[in-house]
Amino acid sequence: MKYYIVSIFAIIGLLSCEEEVNDLQQEGNPSLVIQNQFTNVHFGDNLTFHAIVNDDIPLSTLTAILYFGEEEVERVTVRTKENGEYSGNISVPFLKDIPDGTATLEFVLVNTTLKSTVQSFDISITRAQYPYLILVTTNGSYPMVPTGEPNEYAATEPFPSTELPAYIVTPVVYEKGREIMFGWESGAVTNDVTESIPFVSSVGGTYTVTFNTLNYQATPFFEILLDGKKMTMVDKDNYEIDIDLNKDQEFMIEGLGDIEEWWIDTDYFTEIEPGKYNFNPITGKYRVRANLQLKYFRVEVLDGNAPAVLKADGTGAIWIIGDQVGKPSFTENHVGWNTSNALCLAPIGNKTYQITFVAGESINPSEINFKFFYQKDWGGEFGSDALSSESDIVFVGDGENGRDSDNLGLVSGTTLEVGTTYVFTVDLSAGNDNAVLEVSKQ
Repeated sequence: MKYYIVSIFAIIGLLSCEEEVNDLQQEGNPSLVIQNQFTNVHFGDNLTFHAIVNDDIPLSTLTAILYFGEEEVERVTVRTKENGEYSGNISVPFLKDIPDGTATLEFVLVNTTLKSTVQSFDISITRAQYPYLILVTTNGSYPMVPTGEPNEYAATEPFPSTELPAYIVTPVVYEKGREIMFGWESGAVTNDVTESIPFVSSVGGTYTVTFNTLNYQATPFFEILLDGKKMTMVDKDNYEIDIDLNKDQEFMIEGLGDIEEWWIDTDYFTEIEPGKYNFNPITGKYRVRANLQLKYFRVEVLDGNAPAVLKADGTGAIWIIGDQVGKPSFTENHVGWNTSNALCLAPIGNKTYQITFVAGESINPSEINFKFFYQKDWGGEFGSDALSSESDIVFVGDGENGRDSDNLGLVSGTTLEVGTTYVFTVDLSAGNDNAVLEVSKQ
């Protein structure tokens, strides 16, 4: 009851305060004079404004607000304690894919009783046409000149390498302008960052780098197509696509001149000829990542746009996290206890999952120590109470048989035959709590 009474008085107090605010009389007569000084404005400019303010009672603030259409894109506030002249600056954002047009610059002068006056200007804003851009690399800088296409610039030079990490800078060509930098962030070109854009040319020697200041399209990059669909560049070494694939679907991978040298994961792809494949797992949505350094396609099962997890009905995905395995090489691309490196087993149907290793290549022939997980992260995993095996090659640890609980190991006295292929299958047809592991030698 005590707390109830306190709450009642608190509510009464709040209501009283609210009534006082509502009863506040707006007084005074704020006056605002701003000359229209906003001409020849470009995206990225810093606009200086000068205002003369007056009132019979103390003033509070002058706020400048820039709108693109109905959207507020920039705001700056100046304290106005006394009558007189005040100055400030407001930035015009430089944004991708925004066409030339008319923006609204609004000024709001408020006094201490919250009485206000507003003055607005319509401002024509255009994208600057630069005489050149500057391509900045670790080895030097190169001018990029207009190509004749709208907002497009290019540098054609005998660059030192087919790989050309670089960022791009605009010159300051207008009094209100500033340098605009274009770099790489989250797998795309963006402004106001200097992380290098991973340009890559398919030919050496003299080639051309292009950039468009409106849509941020840039070249050259490798373009890899999977089943006719363009893979997205993650960084200079990795391209990725989320794609729906059907069991036994025939598809092409195009754009890789050395495709015959790539390591093909037979759990997912059967090679018909270099660049032409059949898809082996069940129909579903998958993420395929092409790693240019390892020359390897990493495939993962998706649920929507995220890595799939094992569901209660036995569908979804199973993942490997642990030591002494990795594709295409357990030494060069070791999984370890790093969840981001987890290997996804291929779902082959009937709630059965498969992963294939070659001893001495993708699995250590002398020792293994990994687990099967429900997700590409820590969490649910198959323990010895839920996973059984009659294999004479691999056993499931229970904490007392020479292996930590849930971890797989090689049977005592057993080693894998170097160069031999081993297929691990996990069968969940009897339920997730009655999983069966089989290991077969091919």
